[in-house]
Amino acid sequence: MPFHDRTEAGRRLATKLAKFKGDDVVIFALPRGGVPVAAPVAQALHAPLDLALVRKIGVPFQPELAMGAVADGGEPIIVRNEDVIAIAGVSDAQFDEVRQREIGELDRRRRLYLGARVRPEVNGRVAIVIDDGVATGATTRAALRAVRARNPRKLVLAVPVAPTDTLDALRSDADEIICLESYRNFGAIGFFYTDFRQISDEEVIAGLDRFDTGSKKSADAGAPSQTT
Repeated sequence: MPFHDRTEAGRRLATKLAKFKGDDVVIFALPRGGVPVAAPVAQALHAPLDLALVRKIGVPFQPELAMGAVADGGEPIIVRNEDVIAIAGVSDAQFDEVRQREIGELDRRRRLYLGARVRPEVNGRVAIVIDDGVATGATTRAALRAVRARNPRKLVLAVPVAPTDTLDALRSDADEIICLESYRNFGAIGFFYTDFRQISDEEVIAGLDRFDTGSKKSADAGAPSQTT
């Protein structure tokens, strides 16, 4: 197994991202699984942690298979996996039904995770988008496009593990991609972790609280330095 758990993967990823230390960085995690990966990176770079809220749009009879994704934004950002839609024989009406359900879940998570939280400014900064891995790339692409819409100076995708062909397909959506392990024969992200347990909503909120831009905690306790 390349990684024991998400925290170990995050620590290894932080080493690769050390070149951004001292730069004006904001970290975006894809909840839930991306948060424990992003936390060690935010700590190492003394950077604020925000969320890229995105949901997979799963095939109705096989929900784990992404036929698209939706990301939170001024207007929801929709990505379609046309190959999967065609092979699965999914109609536009079926796609729209699942899409609307996932938009509702995005609304719930925005209220639960972010509430009245002050979110960090992104314009002109280095934005690093982090998840625990990439599979089909639909949710990752949607997240990258949502963060790109906030006008970062540079957009970086950083993940512990991904399929090589998906990484190649994502290169037009990010200015730089950093991946610790890539494989032609991939399977599922969980295959590359010994501990791939589900992350709770409470853990996501605790991670955000730890790196809150308004926090008065010291960097030694894991909070970032004050940003402007």
